[in-house]
Amino acid sequence: MLGGAVALGGQVALVFIMLPIRTHLGIATPALLFLVPVTVGVALGGFAPGVASALVGFLLYDVFFIPPYGKLTVQVGSDWVALVVYVVVVLVVARIVSNMQTARDEARHRQEDADRLFDLSQALIGDLSDTQLFEHIATTVQTAFTPRWTALLLPNGPEVEHADLTVAASAGESLTAEDRASLTTPGAQPRSLGMAGGEEPRRIAVALVASGRPVGMLVLHEVQLVQQDRALLGTFANQAALTVERSRLQEQALRNRLLEEIDRWRGAMMGAVSHDLRTPLTSVKAAVSTLRQDGDLMAKADRAELLELIEVQSDRLARLVTNLLDMTRIESGALVVRPSPVRVDELLEEAMAMVSGLVPRRRLCVDAPRDLPLLEIDPVLIGQVLANLFENSVRLSPDDSPIRINVRKSDEGATDFVQIAVADDGPGIAEDERERVFEMFSQNSGGGRAGLGLAIAKSFVEAHGGAIWVDPAVTRGARVIFTVPSARSGSRHA
Repeated sequence: MLGGAVALGGQVALVFIMLPIRTHLGIATPALLFLVPVTVGVALGGFAPGVASALVGFLLYDVFFIPPYGKLTVQVGSDWVALVVYVVVVLVVARIVSNMQTARDEARHRQEDADRLFDLSQALIGDLSDTQLFEHIATTVQTAFTPRWTALLLPNGPEVEHADLTVAASAGESLTAEDRASLTTPGAQPRSLGMAGGEEPRRIAVALVASGRPVGMLVLHEVQLVQQDRALLGTFANQAALTVERSRLQEQALRNRLLEEIDRWRGAMMGAVSHDLRTPLTSVKAAVSTLRQDGDLMAKADRAELLELIEVQSDRLARLVTNLLDMTRIESGALVVRPSPVRVDELLEEAMAMVSGLVPRRRLCVDAPRDLPLLEIDPVLIGQVLANLFENSVRLSPDDSPIRINVRKSDEGATDFVQIAVADDGPGIAEDERERVFEMFSQNSGGGRAGLGLAIAKSFVEAHGGAIWVDPAVTRGARVIFTVPSARSGSRHA
């Protein structure tokens, strides 16, 4: 409409401009000037306005600029030639301009399609999540072909060929319940291009195929496609299939890595458990067997010694079971910290009581100022940390050697933290192993297995926002230090 109006309006305007001087114009001058609005009209509206303006221009040229004026009659043969040449030139120019405009529009559309394909390929190799990738596919297809809506359907089970399809992403108008029902009918399978839906409204479904097998389906509702658009839609479908396949491969790779990690973790756990269980079980078994066979003939002191051995080793087994349960909580992400204000002396007493059967109280030497603030901690978890450190120190240090516990305010800028250290006179920890001893199932060069204790201690301390490390300045034995938060109220011991 705009092109025709410009062409006709321009020709009428030229008539009014040239009428006063038409006797001074050559026969070809009006025809040349009429080409200008015709060309502009074709550029704006296409070939049809050019044809209409050519006919109107023919009439205006004949009536107003070819004698006799005001009549459609032509008396001179050369005037007929001018009219015919004018019409032919106008139609040729209109066709050329129209073709150029069409080619320009097609080139722009192809460039836009290429940009969308490039954008889709970039998304394919980017770091978007699966949900974001699927939404990006649906949005890109919706923008390129403008159906009423676009839906990306994926199987909802690992067996792709036999799984039902579900809507993974959609774009355009929101899908109604009826639309979703028609897309997710149980047993629905991906189909070939153009096989889905009727003619009104038209629905086109494109199978997403990767590695020779269907992985999903793209559905476009109420859309009309020419042949070139179908080829482009097929290209989009190939890119979408690669995206879906990559997602499945990543999921499978993650599952494989998880299974490998589970196998490694299971093997390490079995190694640690078998090592830690062997000694107490053997001791308990030997003591019980001795008591059953020779108990009536043994001296009272010997019986008491065997019973004490059974009690100590049973406590050690109980500690091992507790550590295993703690490890399971850590690995499953079920660890919950419940902080409350706790006095330092109460915390130490509770930790000592937890290992009373394994760690003689006389070996524990505590150095803690009375003006320490209350600790804002979960006493059960930090009590487990101290109990694990006590047990490790006693197990790896000489008999009757002291286990030194030092508590003080942190002096490294962490003014809201309290520092607790546990030191022993054992073989110590080599410098290159001071980080690894806090890993699950590590073993130090001194022959002592850190097992689960230090790894659990590290997890519990870090859950409170603190840190744990081996003191590098100690030259004899080992000194493990950790920090825990103090109560914000700044309350002091009584």
